[in-house]
Amino acid sequence: MANTNNVTELIITGLFQDPEVQRVCFVVFLPVYVATVVGNGLIVLMVKVSKRLHSPMYFFLSYLSLVEISYSSTVVPKFITDLLAKIKTISLEGCVAQIFFFHFFGVTEILLLVVMAYDRYVAICKPLHYTTIMSRPVCHHLVAGSWLGGIFHSMVQIVVTLQLSFCGPNVIDHYFCDLHPLFKLACTDTSVEGLIVLANSGLFSIFSFLLLVSSYVVILVNLRNHSAEGRRKALSTCASHITVVMLFFGPAIFLYMRPPSTFTEDKLVAVFYTVVTPMLNPIIYTLRNAEVRIAMRRLWGKKVNSGVE
Repeated sequence: MANTNNVTELIITGLFQDPEVQRVCFVVFLPVYVATVVGNGLIVLMVKVSKRLHSPMYFFLSYLSLVEISYSSTVVPKFITDLLAKIKTISLEGCVAQIFFFHFFGVTEILLLVVMAYDRYVAICKPLHYTTIMSRPVCHHLVAGSWLGGIFHSMVQIVVTLQLSFCGPNVIDHYFCDLHPLFKLACTDTSVEGLIVLANSGLFSIFSFLLLVSSYVVILVNLRNHSAEGRRKALSTCASHITVVMLFFGPAIFLYMRPPSTFTEDKLVAVFYTVVTPMLNPIIYTLRNAEVRIAMRRLWGKKVNSGVE
């Protein structure tokens, strides 16, 4: 750490204090995490093996699912194991690492959602030029740009965190490490750091959300020129994207657009976007997309047949 710190280990209060409630949470959240990994992993596998899912849209969806697994895994495994622990601790270095990867995968997901919206815009508004604009090299560059954007964002967050000194209390009132709860433990004034986080996280989320909403408005307006069948297919796909966008951005904007001086962490909102939302994404895309459902049935049929043989 950049500054001298008397604190080397942090105590995490967790979601609830009652041991019985914590055990119930363990029984609930463990299957949710397993479903997150399995559901998103199946999407990655289906896109890789199914010839029907080799279009740019599914290429981006497979990376979104991969990011969802990584994003959830930065928080949920430790959160679940801590539910059975009497004292929940994490090293200061481990806390900083968790913050880095949590924001890295979170911003990468935001940028992938923007890329997916751009893909739908090109497909619907410029269909004759779609294959040229969304070529395979362009798709790879867009995905790489999303990862690089996530790294840049997280590096800013970590540089801000490393400037702080921790010399007193070491109890984080949360169930994982994040910037605002950590700022409360700093020995120095964090108003400047809070403004940087507000700009880097809150305003970035707002700008990305408005960009996504604007793109889907343009898409919906252009759908008037399509046939009834074309509108139905496009609306089905866009509905999945819009639902995922709302589930992801709602909690993020709610938490990061408030100044840290008046910030009151809502743990239940945090549970929603760290535990529940990553599990819902594969369900949303599977239920709303016929091609994904067909690919899943074929993949399952191959497994059954190979098992019989």
